[in-house]
Amino acid sequence: MIILVANIGSTSFKYRLFAMPDTVLGEGRIERIGGGECPDYATAIARCTGEIAGPGRALESLGELSAVAFKAVHAGPLGGARRIDDEVLAAMEEFAFFAPAHNPPYIAAMRAFRRALPGVPLVALFETAFFDGLDEAAVTYAVPYSWKTEMGVRRYGFHGASHRAAAERAQQLLGGRGLRHISCHLGGSSSMAAIRGGAAIDTSFGISPQSGLPHHNRTGDLDVFAALYVMRKRGLSADQMAAALASESGLAGISGTSGDIRDVSRAAAAGEARARLALDVFVRAIRHYLGAFLVELGGLDILTFSGGIGENSGEIRAAACRSLESFGIVLDSGRNASARGESRISADGSPAAVWIVPADEERVVAQAAARVLTSDNSSQQ
Repeated sequence: MIILVANIGSTSFKYRLFAMPDTVLGEGRIERIGGGECPDYATAIARCTGEIAGPGRALESLGELSAVAFKAVHAGPLGGARRIDDEVLAAMEEFAFFAPAHNPPYIAAMRAFRRALPGVPLVALFETAFFDGLDEAAVTYAVPYSWKTEMGVRRYGFHGASHRAAAERAQQLLGGRGLRHISCHLGGSSSMAAIRGGAAIDTSFGISPQSGLPHHNRTGDLDVFAALYVMRKRGLSADQMAAALASESGLAGISGTSGDIRDVSRAAAAGEARARLALDVFVRAIRHYLGAFLVELGGLDILTFSGGIGENSGEIRAAACRSLESFGIVLDSGRNASARGESRISADGSPAAVWIVPADEERVVAQAAARVLTSDNSSQQ
C-alpha cells in the first residue's frame, strides 16, 4: 500500500510518500503557493506528482498510489479518520470560521487533488481524532447546552497526530502501556495534552486552534468578555475580531515582533521588555497546564517536548521545568542545553523521564489512512 501524505500550509505544503507500514519512499516541500512560479494548488500538485512518479522516481506511475492522506484540522463533530467526500468538505467549510488559517487551504488542496487524481481515494485524519474519547465533562463548556447539541460548540483538541505519535513513542521508550504522560507540542502553534495509557484525557485546546497556549500570532486562552468589550469600544464586527485574534495576537501581539520564537528571544536578549514579557507569558501558560495535568493524572511518568520550539529551545524547556523537583521533574541542564534530536534530558534518578520526541505526524496520518482503506475493503467483501 502506497500512501502520499500532504501536509498543507496556507502558502506551502510538504509531502511524504510511504510504502506501508512505515517505509519512507520520498519527501519534499513546495513553497510560495499563490506566487508567480506556483500560482495555485493545482500547479503545486503537478510539481509534487512529477517529483514522485516517472522514470527514476520513487514510483513508476501514479497508478501505484493507494491514497492521498491529509492531516486535516476541523470539521466539528465529523471527525476521526475518513474518506473525503462532499459531506466532509461541507463540514470543513462550516467550521472554517474556527480554523481560518487551516481549513481554507486544506479544502482548496483536497479539491485540487480530487481533480488531479480522480481515481485515487482521499483520506483525512482530523487533528481532533486523538481527543474523541475525552470525558464529557472535559469537552463541555458552561454555556446553554443547546449550543453543544445543535451547533457543536464544545472543546475538541488539535495537534492530535503529534500527540498520538509522542504517546506511542513514550510507551516504547519506557516499556510500559499505563504511563502518565504530558505531551508538549510547542511551535508556531502550541498545545499540551494529558495522556494516560496512550489515550488522551485532556487538552489545552478548546473549540478552535486560537485557544489554549499563546501561539505565534493567535491569542490562546482569553476571557470572551475582553473580546466583546473591544468590539463594542472599537465598533468591530465578529469577522474583524476573529481576524485580530487569529492573526494579530499571541507572541506577536505582545512583543511587537513577528511572533517567531527566535525573533522574540533575540529581542528579549537585546533588552526589549515586551519581548521578555511575551516569553514569560508563554512559559507561564505552559506551566499552568502542566500543573493542571499533573493533578488530573495523579503524578507523572514522562514529559515530552515536540515541535519546533519544543525540540530546539533549551531555554523554554528549562523555564517550563523550573523548580518542579518536588513533582518528580528533574532536568539535567547539560543534557538539555546540548540536546539534538530525540534525547533524554532528565537527570539520572529523576522520578519522571523528560524527553525530546521529534514530531512524527505524517507517519500517524499514513497509518490512519491505511486503516480506513483496509476497513473499506473488508466491508466490501
